[in-house]
Amino acid sequence: MGNVRYLVSGDCAVTVEFGNEISPEINRKIRAFKIALEKEQIEGIVETVPTYRSLLVVYKPEVIRFSALTEKFEQVLSSMGSIQIPPPTVIEIPVLYGGEMGPDLANVAEHNGLTEEEVVKIHSSEEYLIYMLGFIAGFPYLGGMDKRIATPRLKSPRVKIEGGSVGIAGEQTGIYPVASPGGWQLIGRTPLKLYDSEREKPVLLESGQYIKFRPVTEEEYKAIEKQVENNTYQYVVYDKEAE
Repeated sequence: MGNVRYLVSGDCAVTVEFGNEISPEINRKIRAFKIALEKEQIEGIVETVPTYRSLLVVYKPEVIRFSALTEKFEQVLSSMGSIQIPPPTVIEIPVLYGGEMGPDLANVAEHNGLTEEEVVKIHSSEEYLIYMLGFIAGFPYLGGMDKRIATPRLKSPRVKIEGGSVGIAGEQTGIYPVASPGGWQLIGRTPLKLYDSEREKPVLLESGQYIKFRPVTEEEYKAIEKQVENNTYQYVVYDKEAE
């Protein structure tokens, strides 16, 4: 497979880079390579971490050397045509936009010459591909946001942003999984917990999945929040339609 580069990332990791741009096509190659490596079960590989343009492979150098590992990669890459990538799923994320939950919604609207209602409609009309998780546990880096609502980061970051906050920074949108500092423009909040250390699967989302934001009322938000706390909330997940 052309344009693949192996970049040394410390003494026990290698970055397998598939391109120099962010695109769904490159993301599919990364997913296919990750699946192929898991299927191959190469001795010495500890874990793999997908990113926008590459797959980080952590390995034990005392078990397999860099040169031998990259030879294995070449073998896997040559047979990737037979790898079947599972159809992506879409998870619905309920969001209460504006007000206390989205204090910067007016900023985004004003910056783009739109009404707040138009920003919400545009933001909630897309299905966003999760390219990677990073920054903090469970933070999804999403692609596909409409440029009509692109807005620069805040000039002065907030010291604390509540978990579940939905924000915009430049041409990206994302969700803060837990309380943390941050400089994104906050337009809403979800009652879902993207990260919960007490849950069997602590991180709710995964790369390769899609997100669909659904606007909810304050009453709906409170009802869902209660269901989440009681572990009775039924997540809405469906197969993404082929494009």
